Amino acid sequence: MDHVDFVTQQWERERPDLDVSAMGIIGRVGRLYLAYQAEMQRTFQRFGLNAAKFDVLATLRRAGAPHELSPGDLLKATMVASGTMTNRIDRLEADGLVRRKVNPADSRSFLIALTEKGGALIDEALEAHVATQSGLLKGLKAEELDQFKDLLSKALISAGSD
Repeated sequence: MDHVDFVTQQWERERPDLDVSAMGIIGRVGRLYLAYQAEMQRTFQRFGLNAAKFDVLATLRRAGAPHELSPGDLLKATMVASGTMTNRIDRLEADGLVRRKVNPADSRSFLIALTEKGGALIDEALEAHVATQSGLLKGLKAEELDQFKDLLSKALISAGSD
């Protein structure tokens, strides 16, 4: 029995007319999110990063060589507000992890590119991040992981997200 069971059992006792099974699922997803985020944040901190900085560096890295994107493409890939992205880029640039460069296809705009330092850092941090995520799921068997992934995907679609 976990904490969510405790809460839903109280509601079942107090309001037996309500089906609170969805509350149990949503509650567990929320608690899982918080637990996962806390552990991943510890990993990011080992590399002087936070989730936001990691997100930008990882997005540039997975874009493939030459590991650069326009600010608009970064916005689409990370789904944050324009001002938020500018702030992230400014901080990463100050840390020497990315640089702005003139877009050769349109000199009125620029691209955000990983620096050598940024590329080395994200590669190292990514390995630790993947290990952290694997560790968070170590209690599940391979078959259960596949089922979990499929169910979460269906739940995302059902909730109107991708």
